Amino acid sequence: MSTEMQEMHIDIGLVNTIVARSSLSFIDGEKGILEYVGYDIDDLARQSTFEETTYLLWYCHLPSRSELADFTAKIRSNYDLSEAMWDMIVSLPRDASPMHALRTLTSALSLEDPAADDPSEEANARKSLFMLAKMPALIAGFDRHRKGLDLVRPDLDAPLAESFLYMLTGEKPTERMARAMDICLILHADHGFNASTFASLVTISTLSDMYSAVTTAIGTLKGPLHGGANQGVMLMLDEISTIDEVEPYVLQKFANKERIMGFGHRVYKAYDPRATYLKTFAEGIAQDTGNNELFAKSQRIEEVMDREVGAKGIYPNVDFYSATTYFSLGIDLDLFTPLFAMSRVSGWTAHCLEYLRENRLIRPRCDYVGPHEQTYVSISQR
Repeated sequence: MSTEMQEMHIDIGLVNTIVARSSLSFIDGEKGILEYVGYDIDDLARQSTFEETTYLLWYCHLPSRSELADFTAKIRSNYDLSEAMWDMIVSLPRDASPMHALRTLTSALSLEDPAADDPSEEANARKSLFMLAKMPALIAGFDRHRKGLDLVRPDLDAPLAESFLYMLTGEKPTERMARAMDICLILHADHGFNASTFASLVTISTLSDMYSAVTTAIGTLKGPLHGGANQGVMLMLDEISTIDEVEPYVLQKFANKERIMGFGHRVYKAYDPRATYLKTFAEGIAQDTGNNELFAKSQRIEEVMDREVGAKGIYPNVDFYSATTYFSLGIDLDLFTPLFAMSRVSGWTAHCLEYLRENRLIRPRCDYVGPHEQTYVSISQR
């Protein structure tokens, strides 16, 4: 091992390595705190909107009334897709995974942007807004295409969350449904240097383009150890027929040394601050949509888990009650992770914009443990 390598340390998974500084989101896992630019996530979920939260992440301050109105207008003016993009959606195989479709369609947006490779901050901010605005149409459009339904154009007068639900169902959502979707988008917008955010930074640090960075992030989010967790929660709830089956189901999982999906977090050792208000809202949506039993099962799982492992700091994370919320909104299970991406594009791009201001190529080392000084043997003698 070289002298240089001896001075380094091995940190598998970069768990204990700080790779950059950021002023965007602060996490204290021990105390259960998440802040966006210093604002508590629970306050934002209760009082803000996804558009305002995105502005906060991109510009690091809350907008004035006129700033928010201008920002919102720019987003809405970019909701719709070109005819070529609508045609691309209906050309995709109907049995494709929504995450595969979203990754492909997001990448394809760059083909329509003559300034896709413009590295200026102004151009990157425009590209960020472009992708943020169009992602709802990409997701909803593909979902309707695979079901053989007519595609629905966005509602240019509605907030992003409401327009998305309208495109998805073809019907204007209730105020509570639109607000629930908006809250989920706020809660998932950013979360420090998580795997997909870090992946986007690796890409953008090479001075690649913003479309490539977001495409990289989507591919990373697709993994079941990252964005697919809320799907696992819903699959678990489907396996439990009645509330009386909850306790034996959970205890059997423990006996088999299997995970209870939606509980515990790599960072949080206290109650996930993103789950606090979402739990309350999930209950209301479940009542409105006739999914009371689903919420009751969720609540009972939490009670059993609190009794069994609460003392170990294992609590519900944001995926646990977002799964209940999405299902109550009538959203298909395999759309849960694309919705995560629809929200997190705000955080991915915010971090990319911030990192580029003092860019340095992200290039970690590895500890080589293979052989040395081997003798090449001709193929005729092998």
